[in-house]
Amino acid sequence: MGKDMEVAEPQSFSVKAYHDPPPAPLVDTEELGKWSFYRALIAEFIATLLFLYITVLTVIGYKSQTDPTKNAYACGGVGILGIAWAFGGMIFVLVYCTAGISGGHINPAVTFGMLLARRVSLIRAVMYMVVQCLGAICGVGLVKAFQNSYYDRYGGGANELTAGYSTGTGLGAEIIGTFVLVYTVFSATDPKRKARDSYIPILAPLPIGFAVFMVHLATIQSPAPASTRRGALELL
Repeated sequence: MGKDMEVAEPQSFSVKAYHDPPPAPLVDTEELGKWSFYRALIAEFIATLLFLYITVLTVIGYKSQTDPTKNAYACGGVGILGIAWAFGGMIFVLVYCTAGISGGHINPAVTFGMLLARRVSLIRAVMYMVVQCLGAICGVGLVKAFQNSYYDRYGGGANELTAGYSTGTGLGAEIIGTFVLVYTVFSATDPKRKARDSYIPILAPLPIGFAVFMVHLATIQSPAPASTRRGALELL
């Protein structure tokens, strides 16, 4: 007797339809009347303030612990690895906290990249950069207010060129480090990836923070223009 043969129907897999989001308008005056716009500005200001406050304190603390003129038995302190973890860890935490409010830029370089990609309007980009720089200055102002003697003694934790390296080399390190950060941000927040994998928005802060960690570990530099500008202003 012949056996009945059942032909399995081909399974249909549901594929999420993806459409490129429309570019943000270059000038959007309507967002000036929305509370969400000002809430995003507040989030960027507070995030940049906290970022500079914690990281500058870490750098100053490291210099204090390793200062042979202050302590003949100076310990190694947190070390370069600890400083890199402070920068990367703070970016991870702050991006996670502010991503749903402002996009978690916390960096004028990221904001400028988003403007070029038409993900934010010109008005939002300019205001983000303004509050980011103000937050950076205020964050370091708090460090100077609480640790004035250490701040003045160790140069406010400002970037310095290591002996033997030219200004051009330092500039190149800044450019490459900033590119790595912005490239990672765009990859982690790619709309195509978010449409395909639902867990990507939750994990996005992790590669961004890790990128900052690796950049600081490799070059011990600042891939944030707000941070560098803060050091220049505070040392005047």
